[in-house]
Amino acid sequence: MEIIYFLLHLLKDPLTTLQDFLAHYEMLTYAILVAIIFVETGLIVMPLLPGDSLLFAAGLLASSTGKLDIQIIIPLLIGAALLGDNVNHYVGKHFSKFVKSREQILFFKREYITQTEGFYEKHGGKAVIMARFVPIVRTIAPFVAGAGSMKYSKYIVFCIIGATLWVTSITLTGYFLGSNEWVKHNFEKIVLGIVFVSFMPMVWQFARVKWLKQAQSI
Repeated sequence: MEIIYFLLHLLKDPLTTLQDFLAHYEMLTYAILVAIIFVETGLIVMPLLPGDSLLFAAGLLASSTGKLDIQIIIPLLIGAALLGDNVNHYVGKHFSKFVKSREQILFFKREYITQTEGFYEKHGGKAVIMARFVPIVRTIAPFVAGAGSMKYSKYIVFCIIGATLWVTSITLTGYFLGSNEWVKHNFEKIVLGIVFVSFMPMVWQFARVKWLKQAQSI
């Protein structure tokens, strides 16, 4: 129950939750960050964890409290993201038929696979990098890559690039804005902005496909 309570508070207010955890457990905060990033990217049934806002919050706290080292956070979380991706890829390769046979497993819906497959068809290998910045899609993309025909040697290159860009860019953004008082007091607005920007590629793709279907039906 404590884990569920913690995750619910993390979804609601990642900065305060992480700040409280840091105050009570200090060095264990690195472990919880690694665990959350791994779970979000590695377990296909857990796509709703706040990866973007968590990275931003980690960077902000590293800057504002000095209790976290940004030089430790970044490589640790890149490693966690890559480990999660590869676990997810393995699951996709070996268990895709089982997952696709279910309409929904916990928070994961079969339609997410269909949407992500379309994302891959349009953008090819670079979709692995693009998907990293889109919530939900970044959880499903490694699974779809494993279930599809993309060679692992090609996948892992884009996977490393995507994980490095994602973790580094968002964490450093939080780190350099961590001393800004407006950012500290308006963290929820920042998170909403991050989520909005992250979802834009998916929204654009959905709107484009819908528009093309309407145009073809005329």
